[in-house]
Amino acid sequence: MAERSAGFIDYLKALPQYLMPGHLVSRLIHRFTRIRNPRIKNPFTRWFIGHFRINLDEALEPQPSGYEHFNAFFTRALKPGIRPIVAGDDTVACPVDGAVSQALPIRDGRVFQAKGHDYSLVTLLGGSEERAAPFQGGLFTTIYLSPQDYHRIHMPVSGTLREMVHVPGRLFSVNPATTRVIPGLFARNERVISLFDTAFGPLAMVKVGAVNVGSIETVWAGEVTPPAGRVVRSWHYDGEEAITLQKGEEMGRFNMGSTVILVFGPGVVEWADEIRAGERVRLGQLLATRQT
Repeated sequence: MAERSAGFIDYLKALPQYLMPGHLVSRLIHRFTRIRNPRIKNPFTRWFIGHFRINLDEALEPQPSGYEHFNAFFTRALKPGIRPIVAGDDTVACPVDGAVSQALPIRDGRVFQAKGHDYSLVTLLGGSEERAAPFQGGLFTTIYLSPQDYHRIHMPVSGTLREMVHVPGRLFSVNPATTRVIPGLFARNERVISLFDTAFGPLAMVKVGAVNVGSIETVWAGEVTPPAGRVVRSWHYDGEEAITLQKGEEMGRFNMGSTVILVFGPGVVEWADEIRAGERVRLGQLLATRQT
């Protein structure tokens, strides 16, 4: 699918975001989406379902009124088996429902965002040359989760967590229009990075925040942000604190939607044929295979 160039409307949509108090807006949304009053949360949930054409037949709880607040609905669980995980020790499963923004090599330490825009791998991974070194010359894919998508994130392969990093930043929208016009978008927005050791070598899973998405969780640490903070924070998991998650197991979630970036080292995997810009993907489908 051909890469679309940025147009005047894209720039017009992006302009207000430079002035918007993204963290303040996200804090207000955070509070609103946790209101338990049924007179507020039920009508809003029903409107959201209709507006974004949510398929509740897939949900473990199919009744909109069955959720304690809107965020519980937004991060709803799916029925068991509704997203089968691709089998095989040489396969990588898609970690989310969404749309592929990019799936490309990392060239000269730069990660491609959209026509005319790329950003530094080192910056994406929190400013550490040491952290980025194993991924130089590797592959990455960026997957955008729209409001209609399932918003839990699962392991693409089995892995042992060795570090989690919270990088404070802006909260620009991450929809396709802003991706085309805001330079270095994913390396500017707030994000939570999880670094795993796997049978495919090191794996970085980058969960990128956005406006209305001031909350990112992991299954081992709970809500990592908020608070937004001002400095990069990191947690190391060694020895007795080691955490191992199996392929297909839930590893985190967005409280409101955003973007996941996966990064592998060089010479390890190759993307499946259908993993290319613009293609819709679903949790569990074949994302990549071991390079032969």
